[in-house]
Amino acid sequence: MRLLVLLAALVLAATGCSGPEPARPGVLSVGIREPATLLPADLADQAGRLVTGALWTPLAGYDAASGKVTPRAAESIESTDRVHWTVKLRPATFHDGTPVTAQSYVDTWQAIASSRWVSSPVLTKLLRAREIKAAAPDTITLTLDRPSGQVPVLLSAPGLVPLPASVLASRDWDGFAKAPVGNGPYRLDGGWRPGSGGTLKRVGAGKAEEIELRVGEPAAQYDAVKAGTLDLATEVPGERHEAMHGEFADRHASWALPEAGYLAFPVTNPRFADATVRHGFALGVDRAALEAGPLAHQVDPAKALLPPSNAPGERAGTCRPCSFDAAAGKALLKQAAFPGGATVYFGPGAEAWTRAVVVGLHKALDVSVTAQAAPRAGQLDGPSTVDVKLATASPYELLSLLASASGYADEVFHQNLALADAAATAEEAGELYRLAENQLLRDLPVAPLWSGHGHAVWGSRVHDVTTTPFTGPVLAGIGVS
Repeated sequence: MRLLVLLAALVLAATGCSGPEPARPGVLSVGIREPATLLPADLADQAGRLVTGALWTPLAGYDAASGKVTPRAAESIESTDRVHWTVKLRPATFHDGTPVTAQSYVDTWQAIASSRWVSSPVLTKLLRAREIKAAAPDTITLTLDRPSGQVPVLLSAPGLVPLPASVLASRDWDGFAKAPVGNGPYRLDGGWRPGSGGTLKRVGAGKAEEIELRVGEPAAQYDAVKAGTLDLATEVPGERHEAMHGEFADRHASWALPEAGYLAFPVTNPRFADATVRHGFALGVDRAALEAGPLAHQVDPAKALLPPSNAPGERAGTCRPCSFDAAAGKALLKQAAFPGGATVYFGPGAEAWTRAVVVGLHKALDVSVTAQAAPRAGQLDGPSTVDVKLATASPYELLSLLASASGYADEVFHQNLALADAAATAEEAGELYRLAENQLLRDLPVAPLWSGHGHAVWGSRVHDVTTTPFTGPVLAGIGVS
């Protein structure tokens, strides 16, 4: 009997769920993977963003579909010349009771800019402020090195939230990540328990009084929601996607993630300098096979250069290089007299799907293609797969990154990027970003392959589930009956 009890306990621990205990009123139970960290400025995973999205309130929220920014922790983000910006803060306190001030942001941003965190390039390469000051306890002023209308979008990045003075003084980032202190609607009660989870207590405008975060595997969490022992599963395995529509007909959601995959060509290499060759390779990639195979239904085949999470406004037209057309691809390579043979390089975490790309290219185009890990230094003599995880919702971040990955230096493209950055309105910026995107699709220094998406399912007592690209389900907005 003792052996049976022990085995049952091990099974429950593996699911990340606490067993079939009765649901408590006002308490939302949520299944997630183990976050890589809970330090906001160094986040790149969905689980970490979901948790910190409840612990912190960013300065603003950004809607990629409309291109509009809504102030949140900020009362306003304004400029008269797009060089000098003023951010007015709403009154707020950290969970430790200390006030959130303009100096909190200035000191946090200085720490981020001097580190090698995921969000560091947002400040050093995208915002590029010559001066950031706390002009008053509730006022931040920024002076940029050029006119930019992208400041509200950049300041909505989830990694630029403020840190309390205690950790900025100690610089114990690892310790802070185990017991983070934010300015959001929920606080972490008792610290994070690796392999188990944590408890969030409401301190602001959240619907659930308490949120139990349970770490486990997505398949087990999906089954737990079906069984009624878990309220919300924030990831659905690919093999459950079809069943999800029947088992959770009106209780599931999907959302675009700020992640995408590309094939970048070394445009300065003579063998890939001809756009005809690049288009030929792009048409030889079977994106649907990638989605159904090594990427396990966790992505969508690319339909545009910009993924939905970073595409302002409505999309128009078709993406011919996003198509799979082996015959046309072979014809283009023949037309360009491509000599055949290529190595496709991959970085960490991309080997499996890169090898699938290589096998598909060899079969579709009848050319010799091999896969190889990218060297740490030196120029590549063949295409490389690029697995992008974005820190902001601004198209500028992605478009400039893709141009850099391929060595694409076209003057008109970079002029359009600079004009989009400096644009006075979201509508004007959107038009210019589309011009830049269309030029990349024509010249094709990079071929779009896939964009990431997330899935969630929930139980019958859960209501008001909304999602965003960076947080997934918005925990503060979810109610339980």
